[in-house]
Amino acid sequence: MGRVTRYGAVGLWLALSACSSSTSAKTEAGEAAVRRFFQALPSGDCAVLGPLLVSGQGLPSCEDTVKDLHEHDLRLVDVVEAKVDGRDPDAVLVRARVSQGGRERREPFVFRVERQAEGWRLRL
Repeated sequence: MGRVTRYGAVGLWLALSACSSSTSAKTEAGEAAVRRFFQALPSGDCAVLGPLLVSGQGLPSCEDTVKDLHEHDLRLVDVVEAKVDGRDPDAVLVRARVSQGGRERREPFVFRVERQAEGWRLRL
């Protein structure tokens, strides 16, 4: 009986490690998507930025999104935290410090990043 318990504990540990690893990979991907988008934002090039954004009916075009972000001079300062959205395992919530108009906002901004067939995309 002791062996079953010991092996059962090892199996549980392996399962939890795999889950933790999967969560870690998702949060890293979400964080990277936010950083990539903001690194490319100054160019305003929707050929580059478009594939980084969630698109679809009812969502603004890349051009409108970029125009709005440039008008508000929104820039990424640093990522504070990323975690898998508890309502959707294919979405990551990324809390980040941003500046607007050259001044850092007091409260972090929350970005939603979603996994789609083509990869991780930012929803703005």
